[in-house]
Amino acid sequence: MSRNSISFILHKPQLSENIGACARAIKNFNFKKLILVNPKPIYPNDKILATSVGAKDIIKQSKKYNNLDKALSKIDIVIATSARFRNKNIKHINLEDLKKINFNKNVGFLFGSEASGLSNNEISYANYTLQIPTNPDFKSLNLSHSLIIIAQYIASIIKLKSTPFKKSKKVKSASKKEIQSMLSLCIKNLDEINFFRPKEKRPKMLENLRNIFYKMDLSDKETRILAGVFASLGKKRWLTK
Repeated sequence: MSRNSISFILHKPQLSENIGACARAIKNFNFKKLILVNPKPIYPNDKILATSVGAKDIIKQSKKYNNLDKALSKIDIVIATSARFRNKNIKHINLEDLKKINFNKNVGFLFGSEASGLSNNEISYANYTLQIPTNPDFKSLNLSHSLIIIAQYIASIIKLKSTPFKKSKKVKSASKKEIQSMLSLCIKNLDEINFFRPKEKRPKMLENLRNIFYKMDLSDKETRILAGVFASLGKKRWLTK
């Protein structure tokens, strides 16, 4: 288990102060990786650097992306944080369940914007959704507070783990990038046969497709087989035209 395999992903963060505080929280527990997707403020800026205090190195080595597909391409397991469970197709877990997560894989914790959290579409990229237990009458947590609770809990798990998880040498899990590539091929074929009907339901149908593939623990071999099947179907359809 390595702290370097864990990333904290902020999707559309609104406030510079929160971004800086998140960087500080990451460094507090000796983690390294901060990823931002479409931050509202100019990134980085003086306010972010000031509120990060001694965590300017976390800011400087962070990554910024324009969309979730690219941001999650190297993440094997995505855990989305949410104050409420909205997507019934994704397994919901609590803090205690994090002990069962294989942190030898690249694990990313996905946080939504301060204003609206994560949409169902954004949550559909996740393998799990995580809810932090709070007052049921006042569930909303500050972004940096949510992150620091999770970071502290993971740090305690890493410290307590005496026997590292042994990854099978024979079975290699597919990366998020491999699954995305296979899924893109699947969607391309479905588009060609006009599968997504009516058009207004396409976003929801794509969301359901992502739910299916992302929650399956596919091996790289299985992903290649599926990609080959989709490519073959497309080729066969082209030859019969």
